Amino acid sequence: MKKTTFLIAGKHAVTEALKNPKREVIKILLTEDSKKTLNKENINLNLLKNVKIFYKTKKELDRLCSKEQISHQSLIAEVKHLEEVNLKDFLKSQENIKIITLVALESVTDPRNIGSIIRSAVSFNIDGLIVKERSFPSESKLLYKSASGCMEHVNIFEVSNIGTTLKYLKTKNFWIYGFDKNGKDFTKHDWKGNKVLLFGSEGYGLKYQTIKNSDFLLKIDINKKIESLNISNSAAVVFHYLNNLSK
Repeated sequence: MKKTTFLIAGKHAVTEALKNPKREVIKILLTEDSKKTLNKENINLNLLKNVKIFYKTKKELDRLCSKEQISHQSLIAEVKHLEEVNLKDFLKSQENIKIITLVALESVTDPRNIGSIIRSAVSFNIDGLIVKERSFPSESKLLYKSASGCMEHVNIFEVSNIGTTLKYLKTKNFWIYGFDKNGKDFTKHDWKGNKVLLFGSEGYGLKYQTIKNSDFLLKIDINKKIESLNISNSAAVVFHYLNNLSK
C-alpha cells in the first residue's frame, strides 16, 4: 500500500470513505453545520466515532480546494490509500465464478473524466479498471469528487504497461475490445466471454500498437453531425448496454 496520505473533498467522497472499513481516514475537516448534516443523514452509523475532527470555516476549506476549484460541500478528509489490488490475484479469485468485464484506459489522464468513468463503472457492474500507474492521478481531489464516492467500490489495477497487460489477459481467455472511430457499431457485436473494454486518450484515441492488440474494433454509432462523444459519456453508454445484456 502506498504510504502517503492525501485529501479528498465532497459529501459523497468523504461519506463513502468513512463507511468503507478498508479505508483509513486520518482526520476530517468540516464546519459545525456539515457535521450535523452528516450525522443526521447517517444517524445509525456513527461515522465520526473514531476519527479526529477539526472544525474549519468555509473559507479555510475553500483554500484547501482552490487549486482544483471543486466544491468541497464543507467536508474534507485526510485519508490513506486503499491496499493495492493485484490483477493476477483478482483473476485467480474469480476463476469459474462468472464472466468478467474489465475496462482499460490508455493515456486517459483527466481526473474528471476518470472519476466519471469510475462512477459509471460501479453503477453498471464493471469488475475493475486497468490504468497505467505513472499516469493515474490517484491522489486527485477532482477524481474523488467526480467519482462521487465510487472510489470505495471499485477495483483499480495499476499496471506498468497497458499493452503487456492486454497480452497477458489474452492468455487468460479475455477478448480485447478497442473503441475506435473506425470500428463497427458495438451494439451489432455478439458479446460473449470475458472482456476488456479499451478506451484511448481524450484527444488522440488508441495508439496504433494498442489497436494491434485488440481482437475487435468497435464504436458508438452517433449522429453524423457530431464528431465524437466525451470519453466518460462513451464509457457510460457502453457499460449500460452491456449491463442490460447480462440481465
